Amino acid sequence: MASDLDFSPPEVPEPTFLENLLRYGLFLGAIFQLICVLAIIVPIPKSYEAETEPSEPRTAEVTRKTKAAVASANKRPKKETKKKR
Repeated sequence: MASDLDFSPPEVPEPTFLENLLRYGLFLGAIFQLICVLAIIVPIPKSYEAETEPSEPRTAEVTRKTKAAVASANKRPKKETKKKR
């Protein structure tokens, strides 16, 4: 009876080219996702040059012009009403 039992591992076929491609593609996709998640979690400090440009003082004229431009952009032109006959 003991000689009838087969404890050898089953034969596993070698993976094909497409199976290898799929496996490594999924592996690279997982690494890409981890990098994206880490980019959201870990903040990157801004360079010194980028910080100096927006800190320039604005004059009152510039702020008034931008407010006027925004206000005129928000107004919709009135629809012309048709004349009743």
